[in-house]
Amino acid sequence: MAGRRRWSTEEILDAAGELLRTSDTESFSVRKLAATLGTDSSSLYRHFRSKTELLRAVADRILLASMEGYRAEGDWKQRITALALRVRGAFVQQPQLAAIWGRYASGGAGSRLVMEEVLQALRASGLPDEEIPACYHRLAVLIAALIASEAGVSTITPEEREQGMELFRVAVLGADPERFPALAHFARDVRPLGADRRAAFEEILAAQLAHIESATCPS
Repeated sequence: MAGRRRWSTEEILDAAGELLRTSDTESFSVRKLAATLGTDSSSLYRHFRSKTELLRAVADRILLASMEGYRAEGDWKQRITALALRVRGAFVQQPQLAAIWGRYASGGAGSRLVMEEVLQALRASGLPDEEIPACYHRLAVLIAALIASEAGVSTITPEEREQGMELFRVAVLGADPERFPALAHFARDVRPLGADRRAAFEEILAAQLAHIESATCPS
């Protein structure tokens, strides 16, 4: 009788990524993945010690893919912006995995490549070495939070999106001006969270980079 097929690490990650595209993190399990592959959980635990380790590896592949073909060009701000947009673009295509990255982070080759480029760009900014780790941390938290937040918005169904827009219109345009005077005043200009996400991403990132730049160029 032939034994069960032995799956490679890359094949397991392929299957896990595909499964996560059609489900969420909470319903994902090593047992479910093993059933998809026609094997048992113990065979997968030879590759990954836990579900969390597996999820981190799946997210890291997205980071690794985002770095394919990347070349550092421009000044330090342009480098960080280009890199952040590449990472955002990669996760926008797979929003379930963006939520995983925001929750579990990553420590694989993709993560190291992204970290290396951001740290090198920050060194090119003229910041003293002792200030770079803190600046890196703030940038990493900001970028991960923005991408994970955008992923949450992009995973809702069209019906849920329309319901949300209707609730937004009622809450904002129908606000009582006596109780919510500022909201009533700006009601027609306030935009829902799902609007112009890329533009907002770039503007928020640019503001943080400008803050860093101001610290490197004291008056």
